[in-house]
Amino acid sequence: QVQLVESGGGLVQPGGSLRLSCSDSGSTLPYGIGWFRQAPGKERLGVSCINRASRLTYYTDAVKGRFTISVDSAKNTVFLQMNDLEPEDTAVYYCAAVPCDPQGMGNSQTWGQGTEVTVSA
Repeated sequence: QVQLVESGGGLVQPGGSLRLSCSDSGSTLPYGIGWFRQAPGKERLGVSCINRASRLTYYTDAVKGRFTISVDSAKNTVFLQMNDLEPEDTAVYYCAAVPCDPQGMGNSQTWGQGTEVTVSA
């Protein structure tokens, strides 16, 4: 069954970097992996995704050029490298299995605990 665990969050200053990891510990089915974030008082929104078969990616405009998504198939892990972080990036970040292509990403009805990212001076 699908088991996704997020890690790598923390507290960083503006301009800093973090790398988030999404570990898939059990799924035997192919699927895309998306990263979502939910800022305090706001709805959960998609950030980026990668299609594991094609390796094609999608980024929302807010993070394009700053974030990079990648997959290590041997380790069943998807990464989100976040550079040049801004206070607006502060949120709890989640990963989930979703449809994914360069035009956009789907949503999920199931969520894990997430990992918290705080960008503050």
